[in-house]
Amino acid sequence: MRGWRGLGDVPDDWGRSVVTIGVFDGVHRGHRRMAERAVALARELGVPSVAVTFDPHPDEVIRPGSRPPRLTSPRRRIELLTELGVDEVCVLPFTVDFSQLTPEEFVRGVLVDRLHAAGVVVGENFRFGYKAAGDFETLRTLGEEHDFVTEAVSLAGDADVISSSLIRDLVAAGDVAGAAAALGRPHRVEGVVVRGYQRGRVLGFPTANVEPPEQTAIPADGVYAGWLECVTVGNRPAPYGGCRWPAAISVGTNPTFEGVPRTVEAYALDHDDLDLYGVHVAVDFAAYLRGNLRFESIDALVAQIRRDVDDARGIAGG
Repeated sequence: MRGWRGLGDVPDDWGRSVVTIGVFDGVHRGHRRMAERAVALARELGVPSVAVTFDPHPDEVIRPGSRPPRLTSPRRRIELLTELGVDEVCVLPFTVDFSQLTPEEFVRGVLVDRLHAAGVVVGENFRFGYKAAGDFETLRTLGEEHDFVTEAVSLAGDADVISSSLIRDLVAAGDVAGAAAALGRPHRVEGVVVRGYQRGRVLGFPTANVEPPEQTAIPADGVYAGWLECVTVGNRPAPYGGCRWPAAISVGTNPTFEGVPRTVEAYALDHDDLDLYGVHVAVDFAAYLRGNLRFESIDALVAQIRRDVDDARGIAGG
């Protein structure tokens, strides 16, 4: 995984930089404003930009058992932030000890001593330090003391404040179009393709059965239109040249067949000969098509799948 894993990975000769700080789960439109402003300020000051994020999610440590579903893995966050022009991403392990740092200790230990901040860009609702004791005014005061400028960026969209929590709720409700509007791109579920029951192949619509990591934010049960893409992870090149295909996607237990665990399956439209077992793929959700139904016959199921494929084609192309 590209990026610095902790402050120990920061080069000893690292000079001054502009830092933006957040969990950045989802790297949504509000996060994008923060990253773009940090990049612009870094250019103004003639220094590189750094995004600081955390893993695991702070809620997992501060409120054990809460573990919010994850919109993006650390690897995906790094990828998205660097696409926005950020020069480096530092993933800080969020531990109990780290959570107990005072605002002053956080600023000195992270921003001053290691990242040599010349500027810091945060969201307007930024809180930091033990029991969230610090806010933007605290940061601004400490910035004056340690010679770095501070800026707060609005996370508001057209009507409401954009938040990762809001997007998780939209995904959980199956409103993937609403989630995409807040994210600025489709919600993505990644994972390795594993062998399933191969019923789709028998029915004429072979699907990639995707096994996402635990705590991944998965849309509500139903059928969706979207895309299936082969993803490069680490030094392993993506098969099929990283192709991206329009897809019909099923999430759920498939009520027509009893005893099936909850799955995420994607059928790449008009591609019946793909060999994706063991491949890391991404499933991007564009639109909700319908809920899961129980069919009285295989013929009725196949007829509905054909309609789903046509609907997916009309939305995702292909």
